[in-house]
Amino acid sequence: MRRYGKNPDEDDVRVRPNRKGNRPRTSIRPKHEDAAEGMVLTVDRGRLTVLVDDREVVAMKARELGRKSAVVGDRVAVVGDLSGAKDTLARIVRVEERSSVLRRTADDTDPYERVVVANADQLAIVTALADPEPRPRMIDRCLVAAYDAGLDPLLVLTKSDLAPAEPLLETYGALDLDYVVTSKEDFLTGGVEQIRQRLEGRATAFVGHSGVGKTTLVNALVERQRTTGHVNAVTGRGRHTTTSALALPLRDDSGWVIDTPGVRSFGLAHIDPSRVIHAFPDLEPGTEECPRACSHDEPDCALDAWVAAGHAEPARLDSLRRLLATRERREGD
Repeated sequence: MRRYGKNPDEDDVRVRPNRKGNRPRTSIRPKHEDAAEGMVLTVDRGRLTVLVDDREVVAMKARELGRKSAVVGDRVAVVGDLSGAKDTLARIVRVEERSSVLRRTADDTDPYERVVVANADQLAIVTALADPEPRPRMIDRCLVAAYDAGLDPLLVLTKSDLAPAEPLLETYGALDLDYVVTSKEDFLTGGVEQIRQRLEGRATAFVGHSGVGKTTLVNALVERQRTTGHVNAVTGRGRHTTTSALALPLRDDSGWVIDTPGVRSFGLAHIDPSRVIHAFPDLEPGTEECPRACSHDEPDCALDAWVAAGHAEPARLDSLRRLLATRERREGD
């Protein structure tokens, strides 16, 4: 069998007969060393908008990438027409290694993972304190996904003018979560500085179910405005206004906000429970004596003795087990 060298001749070319004639093919692929670097801002029906320098370039995935896909937040190599002019199209020839990947599944029985965003540093979990009512199980699931992806979670509570935040915050007190509480007045006066400070120098993905004010919050933080919706007074459900993920720079270009579509569920079928413990550094050393494949919620779990010995607070273990249970429990339970 002939092996191709650096300078293949015509004998090295594979020929595949077809109806339109013979088209020579070679296994050698261009390295595209002169490709420009860019960041994927949004994906829409096979067309990707990529930020190259200060231009937004429309591109499509090159055939040579095969089944490898690019998502919002990906760092990519782009060739072709990079002018950003109307009706021009570039090609994405390489997807660079990702620092983080936030995934979800449609439900807990669906084995197919959907990548929500790549290369984010932080996950802002947006939930309303009223209208619609908070959904703690949804928050738990987003926390598990954040811990699994290695993202720092930020709890953003909206509509504090309609209900107090303390009861919900007490539920997550043992997790020592960073959080921000906002009200309608904050948006009317532009007073979202406390949130913006937490986003500086970071790429933050925003998640939340419809109607919680996520898009309104994003609009207060960025220059480009997205369409907002309303909450149905009868069902308490919001209308999906964000249909695709979109990366937007903060107004002062000090960080990135990645707005994601409103979700009604956050499936965790892809989550390995053994990775969630990494988010609990005070508990993780106690797992060394656990039996193999311990679920951390069974009679022989070593964490009970670890906590009883005073190495960690009981509330921390309760929180860990509650989060791990979300993978086995439906959101509405």
